[in-house]
Amino acid sequence: MPKIIENLREQILNEAKKQLFEQGYEKTTIRSVAQECGIAVGTVYNYFKSKDILIASLVLEDWNGCIQLIANYPKEDRRAFLEYIHISLNAFEKKHDKLFTDKEAAKTFNTVFFERHRLLRSQLSHLIHPLTDDKFLSDFVAEALLCWTTEGKSFEEIYPFLPEQIK
Repeated sequence: MPKIIENLREQILNEAKKQLFEQGYEKTTIRSVAQECGIAVGTVYNYFKSKDILIASLVLEDWNGCIQLIANYPKEDRRAFLEYIHISLNAFEKKHDKLFTDKEAAKTFNTVFFERHRLLRSQLSHLIHPLTDDKFLSDFVAEALLCWTTEGKSFEEIYPFLPEQIK
């Protein structure tokens, strides 16, 4: 009879995250994750079809958590809300900095960068849209926050360049 392991998907993700941050992208393998979880390699493949899907899944889970926190942040004070988005983006980037700066990972994920960037912008724009009721304006602000934050700009540097309609 097969053994039942509670929360196995989460265990696999946690182990992959641990290895990724400790050893880097290249040394994190399906085999090493399976070994540390005490399961067969095939069991990992039951949950994740490849190492890249496993890594993308752990980043996606963190991103979804980030988006949820932003969505729940009060929007009455527009400046505070936009600054919270900036803070959240910074925290997400710092958390995954090792992956984002890993050359081997970049080779793998470079092909989907623009698609993912559009998705991130769209999700941020959706959260900003209630402040503007203008799709172009919310897209513009989302793009500005996403790009300038990842380039290391402080919120104080970014805020003056945001359109007056959103301030």
